[in-house]
Amino acid sequence: MAELHFPDETAATGGIRNFSRRAFLRGTGGLALGIYFAPLLGRGSLAGAAGDFEPNAFLRIGSDGLVTVIAKHVEMGQGSYTGLATLVAEELDADWGRVRVEGAPANTELYKNLAFGLQGTGGSSAIANSFEQMRKAGASARAMLVAAAAEQWRVPAEQIGVRQGVVEHAASGRKAGFGELAEAAARQALPADVKLKEPKDFGLIGRQTLPRTDSPDKTDGSAVFTQDIHLPDMLVAVPLHPPRFGASPAKVDASKARALPDVVAVVEYPGDEHRFAGVAVLARNTWAAIRGRDALQVEWDESKAFRLGSAEILARYRDLAGQPGKVARDEGDAGGALERAARRIDAEFEFPYLAHAAMEPLNCVVRLDEGRCEIWNGEQWQSGDQRLVAQLLGIAPEHVSITQLYAGGSFGRRANPHSDYVLEAVSIARAARDQGLKGPVKMVWPRENDTRGGHYRPLFLHRASLGLDEEGRLTAWQHRLVGQSFMQGTPFESVMLKDGIDKVAVEGVDNLAYAVPNLRVELHLAQDIGVPTQWWRSVGHTHTAYAAETLIDEAAQAAGKDPYQYRRALLDRQPRHLGVLDLAAEKAGWTSALPPGAQGERRGRGIAVHESFGSFVAQVVEVTLKPDHSYTVDRVVCAVDCGVAINPDVIRAQMEGGIGFALSAAMHSAITLKDGVVEQSNFHDFQVLRLNEMPRVEVHIVPSAEAPSGVGEPGVPPLAPALANALFAASGKRIRRLPIGKQLQA
Repeated sequence: MAELHFPDETAATGGIRNFSRRAFLRGTGGLALGIYFAPLLGRGSLAGAAGDFEPNAFLRIGSDGLVTVIAKHVEMGQGSYTGLATLVAEELDADWGRVRVEGAPANTELYKNLAFGLQGTGGSSAIANSFEQMRKAGASARAMLVAAAAEQWRVPAEQIGVRQGVVEHAASGRKAGFGELAEAAARQALPADVKLKEPKDFGLIGRQTLPRTDSPDKTDGSAVFTQDIHLPDMLVAVPLHPPRFGASPAKVDASKARALPDVVAVVEYPGDEHRFAGVAVLARNTWAAIRGRDALQVEWDESKAFRLGSAEILARYRDLAGQPGKVARDEGDAGGALERAARRIDAEFEFPYLAHAAMEPLNCVVRLDEGRCEIWNGEQWQSGDQRLVAQLLGIAPEHVSITQLYAGGSFGRRANPHSDYVLEAVSIARAARDQGLKGPVKMVWPRENDTRGGHYRPLFLHRASLGLDEEGRLTAWQHRLVGQSFMQGTPFESVMLKDGIDKVAVEGVDNLAYAVPNLRVELHLAQDIGVPTQWWRSVGHTHTAYAAETLIDEAAQAAGKDPYQYRRALLDRQPRHLGVLDLAAEKAGWTSALPPGAQGERRGRGIAVHESFGSFVAQVVEVTLKPDHSYTVDRVVCAVDCGVAINPDVIRAQMEGGIGFALSAAMHSAITLKDGVVEQSNFHDFQVLRLNEMPRVEVHIVPSAEAPSGVGEPGVPPLAPALANALFAASGKRIRRLPIGKQLQA
């Protein structure tokens, strides 16, 4: 890739051109009209040219007619760029083939996520929080283009139409492209209010085959990820992290590293309870930096290091599970109902730590100048990263500029609430600057750093008891969870932690949809466990859905009922759960027998349904159990209700991707510790799904007029329990511990 050069401009914006527009219109769903910071990178020009039409912070129309949507949410494969552009283009009546997308810079006031008031991407909220906002951005621009045409042609605006990027007056035959009207439109007054289309008039929203906006870039190689950035005089930094969390360098011998070709420097930098203190090798290329890192000889101070292994952590959790916890939900008398139950089910579940393992390991580019900092990153957490970097450097947040690039996956990892890897990159750049190295620094974590880098999905233990009456009806449910909270010490603590209850730890069971007259959910938040944790794709639902949906299946078996019909009876007041449950069962042919396997093989089918992030998903999994008790996952039928389907193809892709991601965790993946040291290092021992293991997947979308909800995460939670239920149907064995691994062969 060619080197990128950026001229020094306004220091207050970190070198980014500043286009002052109008005051920011505050309010949920309101159209943001205000300062627009032109992105540093993107397909086409680096900034808006003279004569471009920039009606608001989300849109630029060039004199060439090109429509550029400014996306406040990062594109990390989930389709947010396409979804946001669809919303704008729908109301603008743009030609989809002339629409491009650029990532928004860090500016919380303009680009905040309306779901949680900070600029960032997470919680499957990108489209849900932008639905009205981005449509209004497009509608406002359309109104201004029409007003400009009406003024030029001296006809009433009501007689002018817009279609596929062309403004036309049918009566006179006059036509003009967006580019021809851009300069005149820029002189029009911003409309005080705009009318949005009725769903019956949508031309892009809901279209089945709308091409993704990021596909051309990712096909021809022009897509810019952090790893693609090459700036003048840039050095690559590869860090050496301590083997145990909480350790720090005590003595460093860097002589062998410094002697290697292309190695320029070795720096030490401090950490804290949320990020590593380590040593980094800076070199002229990544390979030289990795070789230098491997040549370092370091003695570690482990006086504050965490030294427990997974077995010891689980032992602590079992002790806690034997004691009453903080009450998250309490209805009726679960304890008394259990004592009176005709039949009782008791179960304990174990869920391991999980790494995010995105295709692009963590990386970040930093350039420090006097009193300011520039960052290039697959940026998922602009507000937090900007604030904490400014705090680290002792500068104002507006002097920290962040260029949002494509991210090669994340699954939550790049939205670290403590900005761990971004602060590490800045710390290394500052240490290099102290040694007289003034060029930019690209910090790169090789896969081993990424796997052992902490901030995992927490390890959890569940202990649950269900009670049934003589007729098999569910009368009691008592559920106790033990695990770490990653909300403590974050900006979300005051909202997400109340009376000792971390809402994301119990989500999925504290709001259990099934009609149970006696329900009690308790939580223990484990203390003094020094393994860094954070959200992971679908967060608490990753473990709560598994426990709940396998327990319901077991209750159906105990009652002698069909698992699908048993669920239906308990969800008779949950129409959207029933909608996806019925659709998945119908499309899977639930009432028909599975085709038989080969000689000695047994077939099984399982079902699960779960709500997360406002969306409802049901899945049916079909498996084949081999004579040696290995198995294959043959087919997954998925039904999803996510409200208005903005981009059906993207929704299907997210369900398919979520199913593959969930299969990794269900079948293979686990992070384990021994004496405080993470035992896994790369994909050979932190295994993810292989291509030959991916089943046939069918996705069915429930037609809906409800407001759109998330699709990035909701496809994950139902998969593992549906798989476990299918394996029980084939083997007769209940699986209480993930990953499944070779438990069926034991």
